[in-house]
Amino acid sequence: MIKKFTSWVSTACMVLILFISATAGARQGISITGHVTDENNQPMVGVTVKVKASSEGVSTNASGVYAIQVTDSKAVLVFSYLGYTTREVAADGRTTLDVQLTPDKAALTEVVIVGYGSQRKAATTGAISTIKAAELTQTPVANLAQGLQGRVAGLEVIQNSAAPGGNSSVRIRGINSINGTSEPLYIIDGVQAASGEGTVLTMSPLSEINPNDIESVEVLKDASSTAIYGARGSNGVILITTRHGKAGKSVISYDGYAGTQRNSKTLDVMNAAEFAVLENEVYKTTLYPDPASLGEGTDWQKLIFRNAGIQSHQLSVAGGNEKTQLALSANYFDQDGVILNTGFKRYSFRVNVDHNATKILKVGASIYSSVSGYDGVDTAPTNTDAGNQGVLNAALTAAPMLVPYRDNGSLFPYTEQFSGRYKEARSPLALLAQMRKTTSNNTTGNAYAQFNLAKGLTYKASFNAVIGNGLYDYYSPANLGQTDLTVAGGAAEKNNSRSQTLLHESIVAYNRTFGEDHNIDATAVYGTQSNTTSGSFITASNFPNDATKNDALQLAAIHSVSSVKARSRLDSYAGRLNYGYKNKLFLNLTGRFDGSSKFGANHKWGFFPAVGLAYRPIEEKFMENVSFISDLKIRGSWGITGNAGAINPYGSLALVSSAGNYYFDHTNKTGISPAGIPNADLRWEQAKQVDVGLDMGFFRDRLSVVVDVYRKNTDGLLFTKSLPVSSGNASITGNYAGLLNRGVEAFVRGNIANGPLKFDMSVNLSVNRNKVTGLDGFTQELSASNYSVIRVGEPLGMFKTYVYNGIYQTGETILPGSGSRIGGVKVKDLNNDGKIDASDQTLTGNPNAKYTLGFSPRLQYKNIDLNLFVQSSQGRDVFNVTRFSLENPLGGRNVMQGLVNRWSATNPGNEFVSGNQGGRNPITDRYVENGSFTRFKNLSVGYTVQKLKYLSRVRAYLSANNLFTSTKYSGYDPEVNVNGSSNTLLGVDNGVYPVAKSYLLGLQITL
Repeated sequence: MIKKFTSWVSTACMVLILFISATAGARQGISITGHVTDENNQPMVGVTVKVKASSEGVSTNASGVYAIQVTDSKAVLVFSYLGYTTREVAADGRTTLDVQLTPDKAALTEVVIVGYGSQRKAATTGAISTIKAAELTQTPVANLAQGLQGRVAGLEVIQNSAAPGGNSSVRIRGINSINGTSEPLYIIDGVQAASGEGTVLTMSPLSEINPNDIESVEVLKDASSTAIYGARGSNGVILITTRHGKAGKSVISYDGYAGTQRNSKTLDVMNAAEFAVLENEVYKTTLYPDPASLGEGTDWQKLIFRNAGIQSHQLSVAGGNEKTQLALSANYFDQDGVILNTGFKRYSFRVNVDHNATKILKVGASIYSSVSGYDGVDTAPTNTDAGNQGVLNAALTAAPMLVPYRDNGSLFPYTEQFSGRYKEARSPLALLAQMRKTTSNNTTGNAYAQFNLAKGLTYKASFNAVIGNGLYDYYSPANLGQTDLTVAGGAAEKNNSRSQTLLHESIVAYNRTFGEDHNIDATAVYGTQSNTTSGSFITASNFPNDATKNDALQLAAIHSVSSVKARSRLDSYAGRLNYGYKNKLFLNLTGRFDGSSKFGANHKWGFFPAVGLAYRPIEEKFMENVSFISDLKIRGSWGITGNAGAINPYGSLALVSSAGNYYFDHTNKTGISPAGIPNADLRWEQAKQVDVGLDMGFFRDRLSVVVDVYRKNTDGLLFTKSLPVSSGNASITGNYAGLLNRGVEAFVRGNIANGPLKFDMSVNLSVNRNKVTGLDGFTQELSASNYSVIRVGEPLGMFKTYVYNGIYQTGETILPGSGSRIGGVKVKDLNNDGKIDASDQTLTGNPNAKYTLGFSPRLQYKNIDLNLFVQSSQGRDVFNVTRFSLENPLGGRNVMQGLVNRWSATNPGNEFVSGNQGGRNPITDRYVENGSFTRFKNLSVGYTVQKLKYLSRVRAYLSANNLFTSTKYSGYDPEVNVNGSSNTLLGVDNGVYPVAKSYLLGLQITL
């Protein structure tokens, strides 16, 4: 791979040098000067003046004066300034050209995509953020979630696992559920897509969307913008618009890059000599007579990590005429993981066709198909003690005196070394030898017909289908040995899954302006959607050999088969009315009825209303003389949205399940028993949200500021309530809990320089606070794990532990209940009752960030561009389970190198405990670490050449990703959560796949 990459780099560099050489050379010619003024005849500073079809340009000075050299007396000069209409003026032999620019009214007609349509940006009343394709793909990314990270105020993306194709948690304005999903609703060209919900071991569905196909992304955050999606809108909505063809010249483009990745960090553990000394101490015998002779031993981390390749290639064709427009794209993406035997591949194809059949009929279709493959490894167990589970923890805890391979290159089982002393440990290389492959085939199809019924009145009928097929293959070879992985004769799984979503929507839209002052934009929607999921699961073990892996499960001695199938249906009626007065007052009214088969018998239908108001004082006469303010809008909204994703298809019904095997008449029968209590009142989770926003533009919109303040109260959250034994059931699930989110968002964009040197930057800041407002009406605190709780009045996922108080020293009294020893951990007796018990545990950390920040400056000088993207998350805590395990010298497994300085009678330290066979340290705040970080996510430098003989544009660039992370966290990476998309178990590190640095060389060519 490295050899291929080196060759690719050499060729690309040679091509780039030829391009630069072809365009270099001395230039001389005619000087043209002049003044540039605005609509009030005032001089304009910083107007860009360029020669058309050239990269040469200058800027006007403080008096609005410019001077530029041209080589042709008939050259055409281009005058441009943000917020003003660009003008082209031919010199025609003149050496003096004075130009007046007028405000660009199109800025007021900039369109944003909203639910079931589009709207002028100036007329929006909701909180909507837009990300264009150029921003989204500034950092080469494998999936959409990574591209959105740090780009939008109020949107938090946590990469739970940095494995290729790995899963991310996406949250808009905080966590909105306890037991349900908090992932937003994704709409791609009007078609609902799967969310990124899952565990760290599953492939993200968002990995199957090719980021290079995307034209723009709109993030809908408040009720005014999301209520049109009713029972699915409380977690926010992300609208994705893909590239469509346009009338005119066909555009053929290639966008590709290739590079290498490497692991950012390793952890310091004991070498063989140090570990042998510890083993002798723990077992109080001379296991190793001469520890120093063992030297460094095996570096197991070095064995599992590698430098890995990454590449992406996309070819696109777009064009058409006034009748038909077409866009085609094909993409190949291949990323090897920095851990051996991991990787992700994606092949994708998209076609978008739009055809104006007649004056009143427009038809179109979109088809997107992808095939993805994910090779994973066993990482990140979810239990408290990481131990040697998962490949990372197995590498960290492996005894360094063990030898990884025999002389013939085969794995050297632990059972055959040191008399089987470490036979209970898991070898990281054995874990890597297991096959864990996920293959996913997805096809999304959309067809529509739009009729122009009358002036301003249209009807659109769309038919959508999303079909997904997945296959998970697992095999643990028999030759790894039973004691290495506790597998007898090998073990296998083959799990098939299929999902199908069919959706029809009828949309009637009416848009008219009456006179010069009044505008009405109305939309009515009917939709019906059906969802079907099914799966079959086969496990088998005890194979005669490894020849067929899991392709011949019938050869196994033991089998287990199961299957599932579920269906649901959602019918909807929605309406939206937008009214605008004199381009300064706007009213938005939205309502949606949703009827779902998931809901209980008493709540089959729900109503979700919203109202939004906006006022633009900039249009008032009293603002005419305030020249430094170019735009000003005040927004406010209130509404109710729902979360039906929290309800299982049959969650409201009386269910039964298998209950063991029974023998009747000498025949084995499977028993059936009740599995839950029906709840006819079960309904969607409901969020009531208030939002107040302010949009401002200064200095002809060279500086723009957006600020939002919101409060979102989500009640009726699904919660499992315990029942008395006399009821005959242990619990019932109902809408009992509540959650409150409050926050502030700010986005600032500045166009600082707009001459030959162009410099602009954007900053976004998000502050969110969540609080549990209720559980079941009785319970005030619920344990979520051994170190985290759900407590009424506190944020979700709070860490609750003992408080670390050093090491018990010789002569100290060991408090009852502590389970400690001299040289062991001492915890604080918080209630001073002379003993240690659960009442001495307290809240010691918060995994929710106090604020997140994204910073993106962009610099361009002539043909050279430089882009930087910085992401920051501050004030969040991480519970480091890996460190908890690696600071426990219980024998048989390696520990942190710092324990060389552990406590002893002659070295009475107060940080690391002494060795203790089979001992366990208490869970304390010592392992609740500051997980704040600032990451230099991307730095790229590019060079662009335009108007070549056969090419219209060529750009070559170098990109460094995850270049540097500033953090105090001691683990591999602070951006982590072993529990995936869980809403209650947050910020836990138990050996999750670490983030890699990557260095890429890319080439973009447009014909």
